[in-house]
Amino acid sequence: MRGVKQPTTLGDPVPHRYRVLVIVSVATFVASLDLFIVNIAFPSIQRDFAGTSDATLSWVLSGYAIVTAALLVPAGRLADLAGRKRLFIAGLVIFVLASALCAAAPGAGWLIAARVLQAAGGAILMPASLALLLAEFPPRDRALAVAVWSATGAIAAAAGPPVGGLLVQASWRWVFLVNLPVGLVTVVLAARMLTESRAPDARRLPDLVSAGLIILASSALMLAIVQSQSWGWASVRIVGLLAGSVVLTLAFIYRSTRHAAPVLELGLFRSRAFSAANIASVLFFGAFGAMLLANVLFLTRVWHEDILLAGLQISPGPIAAAAFAVPGSILAGRSSPRAIAAAGALLFASGGAWWLTHISLQAHYVTDFLPGMLLGGAGVGFVIPTLATAVAGSLPRARFATGSAVYGMTRQFGIALGVAVLIAVLSSAAKTGALASFRNGWEVMMAASIASAIAAITIGRIKSEPAIPIAVPEVELAG
Repeated sequence: MRGVKQPTTLGDPVPHRYRVLVIVSVATFVASLDLFIVNIAFPSIQRDFAGTSDATLSWVLSGYAIVTAALLVPAGRLADLAGRKRLFIAGLVIFVLASALCAAAPGAGWLIAARVLQAAGGAILMPASLALLLAEFPPRDRALAVAVWSATGAIAAAAGPPVGGLLVQASWRWVFLVNLPVGLVTVVLAARMLTESRAPDARRLPDLVSAGLIILASSALMLAIVQSQSWGWASVRIVGLLAGSVVLTLAFIYRSTRHAAPVLELGLFRSRAFSAANIASVLFFGAFGAMLLANVLFLTRVWHEDILLAGLQISPGPIAAAAFAVPGSILAGRSSPRAIAAAGALLFASGGAWWLTHISLQAHYVTDFLPGMLLGGAGVGFVIPTLATAVAGSLPRARFATGSAVYGMTRQFGIALGVAVLIAVLSSAAKTGALASFRNGWEVMMAASIASAIAAITIGRIKSEPAIPIAVPEVELAG
């Protein structure tokens, strides 16, 4: 019967659970790859939509991050209630359809709206995919299964820059069209092979109103930051946006204290380790988001590299991140996660320091740019598993899934914030010159990374190493 797991026989060369692992990992890979190739495609999209400012086009990235962050927790709870297979397939279908809409976009407004829809699909499928995976594997094999599932993020990060650069040679629209055949085949296989499951204690719908409030609050804040240079911090519009963001955030917090299934369980933040790890996460991924976009724009605008070459030049960063993630995870388990996370954040900051002291208008990739990418990538590899370990170790097992989803929220909000701040910094290019603006961007990256290191030091001791590591397959393995 379709949708019902068939028992494995002696003649079956591939056990059912490994087929499930492949299906959910492919979907995760497609959703993860999309972020990296869209960053690489940013200059090409801007050229195609002539006259579109950085501030406007930045919402192609920020809108995706904000919506993903706000919907991760309610989407996971909805999957527990309505069925993980159903939500996984629905999320993947939405993601694929939105990818087609992105590819067909006649202008920036259409593209931003389609990216928001794409983010909703990604946010729905990600928690459902992990829940489906955990339901298939016995406890003794789950850590390995989650590690394989999470590794798709590292592979996507490493493949994203060169693949994006290659696709953009034909058209930036191919960075979205590539999702269609893979996504549709995965939908068919998922419908045939996945087994439906629900959480037996799931009874209430998640608080979607709160998700809407945090999307509006975050969007108002990001818009104020992005437009601060052109509108002026004292302008009525900026002040109104900031005030609106505060009011909406307070409304979100109020609902979180009253709703039976809140987006954010405020009680989790009573743990110092949990609070400090999430603060460090916002700061670090703010630095990361700024760095990722800044380097693409620097290579194409200041050194005038073509997009394919820029993608190849950025690739050593995510490769280094993937290589250092395993040692970082081992060190976090054997020593203090706070020390390893702080060291990783400082290592990431040293990449920015290298660029500040070495890069000039003359293109010298091997001596001036590459060392900063390798330093930053190594730092990312150390930070990711250690912050994840700190979050997981600070929580009781009953709150592990919820806490990891909150950690996912802070990562995404950090990236959106970093992109917004970078765009505000780069908007001064006409006054100070392009190179000076990028140097300001690297300084912001360094400051956020150092602040993240300070927050990481305050994590303190964690209770224990979690039985299953927090999975982080999305955006973070891109040094």
